[in-house]
Amino acid sequence: MHADIEWRVEPAPIDYGTALAEMETRAAAVTAHQARELVWLLEHPPVYTAGTSANDPAELLDPRFPVHRTGRGGRYTYHGPGQRIGYVVMDLRARRRDVRCYVHALEGWVIAALGAFGIEAFRAPGRIGIWTIDQSGQEAKIGAIGVRIRQWVTLHGFAVNLNPDLSHFGGIVPCGIPEFPVTSAAALGLDVTAAMFDAALSDTFLPFLDALAVEMSKS
Repeated sequence: MHADIEWRVEPAPIDYGTALAEMETRAAAVTAHQARELVWLLEHPPVYTAGTSANDPAELLDPRFPVHRTGRGGRYTYHGPGQRIGYVVMDLRARRRDVRCYVHALEGWVIAALGAFGIEAFRAPGRIGIWTIDQSGQEAKIGAIGVRIRQWVTLHGFAVNLNPDLSHFGGIVPCGIPEFPVTSAAALGLDVTAAMFDAALSDTFLPFLDALAVEMSKS
């Protein structure tokens, strides 16, 4: 673990709005150099969230859970029990000020953590998120990425499906991509607990930081 970055794990599910408000407060404090950077791992009660590109009401098929508008990028997604959420508040002013680099590094971190359990996850050109091959041999989404960067301080992060009720994704068109299913570690036949996944995230954290490091100019 990096000594200058707080690593926080919530012991119980936390309301989405409550978490969002706390994350916003922390990001403001990081911007003002009054708090450390943060990796916050948690779980939410069932909720649908609408990102800044969620403009098509037809993608909200069956809002059986509360719908929360949020400032992250992307469209509609679902959060709920059995899903590991990672909110990452990083100060890119001291790192690479490159949005694409940050998103790519975040994706790579999640992919590496999933790989610890034998899950071959990957990026798919033109499709946001983290993908794998499900038990039917089809490409399926196992993780969502949604970020916001304000004054070069990051907010939001990732959501990885460990063992959620996948039927809950049926209330939306996940991330606006109807052609592909959603899967989870459990659906792939793997028992991956939140604690196990947190440990894998910790083990693969330093390469994520390295990807954000400012390249030193050669003399």
